[in-house]
Amino acid sequence: MYLFCHIVLSRRVIDINMKKALFIDRDGTVLIEPKTDYQVDSFEKFAFVPKSISNLAKIYQELDYEFVMVTNQDGLGTDSYPEDTFWPYQNKMLEILETEGIKFEDILIDRSFEHEGLESRKPGIGMMKRYLAGEYDLANSFVIGDRQTDVKLAQNLGAQAIFIGSSKAEGAALTTENWDEIYTFLKQQKPTRRASVRRSTSETDIQVDLDLDGSGKMDIRTGLGFFDHMLEQVAKHAKIDLNIQVKGDLHIDEHHTIEDTGLALGEAFLQAMGDKRGISRYGFFLLPMDEVLAQVAIDFSGRPWAVWNAEFKREKVGDMPTEMFFHFFKSFSDTAKANLNIKVEGDNEHHKIEAIFKGFARAIRMAVERNPDDTSIPSTKGIL
Repeated sequence: MYLFCHIVLSRRVIDINMKKALFIDRDGTVLIEPKTDYQVDSFEKFAFVPKSISNLAKIYQELDYEFVMVTNQDGLGTDSYPEDTFWPYQNKMLEILETEGIKFEDILIDRSFEHEGLESRKPGIGMMKRYLAGEYDLANSFVIGDRQTDVKLAQNLGAQAIFIGSSKAEGAALTTENWDEIYTFLKQQKPTRRASVRRSTSETDIQVDLDLDGSGKMDIRTGLGFFDHMLEQVAKHAKIDLNIQVKGDLHIDEHHTIEDTGLALGEAFLQAMGDKRGISRYGFFLLPMDEVLAQVAIDFSGRPWAVWNAEFKREKVGDMPTEMFFHFFKSFSDTAKANLNIKVEGDNEHHKIEAIFKGFARAIRMAVERNPDDTSIPSTKGIL
């Protein structure tokens, strides 16, 4: 007996609306570090690491990272490193970078000496607690620096490291002395596109786990054999990893199970695509299956709409009511916020619906494909 009439939607989303950051060291990374006393305290010592400005500008303008400067300045404010020998050159550096369109959202400076062992000093993360609060996708963020402490900082944050040096640093995702290589490496990064959605109501309890960049792995159990078979076509032909576990009120009928699965699956797609940077957005496929021809087109436009040109003469195919075919796709369209246009012609009812699901999968595969050379949002509006 069902006693509750509320809906619970929970999401465990990776790298969706979370921010990514580059935690960038200063001396030896942006500015050349003087080998005499390691302090940039005069204009004679003030010089940028070759190609750092041009590549920082490209990274800032083209890629989706927030810039954070994290630097140890031993004894800043003491007699060994007076304030007035630091700030003129720090400010000049920031001024030059800003003329090239480069802005640091945060600048974290630790003034302690190494022997003090303070948690605020790299590789400690005392200055960086706010980046651990869940707003940032640290797994796809990077620490860039020229010392092993920068690599260790990345490990402490749960981020990745880019090491600037001639010898390979253990634990670094990239070791290089060339800022051109850093830009190329970051441009090639593909953030994970995964989402977990749980939809729990008085009628169904549904868990959907989705990886848009999977290989077609699947574990689908809805309680309806034919529905499972159709959803398996989506995983296989869209090349997505898909886990769907459903406990529905099948003792009443199939309606809630099918409808709510479509809603949860669409929600997972919406979450996994994030801001949709670099995707094709549009997908369309013409799929033959014996005597049947199915036509499916999809646009992840941010606006739901479903057009359905399909007729079925049988009441059920397998254990799935044919009236629920459209209802599933309409539910998916509503929560995925996608335009969906489906048409099929043919005689065999099984072939018709299977061709639709396979065409749907292939259209999705086309639409969510990413162009590594274009990370823009595919809309003149600048948002989808």
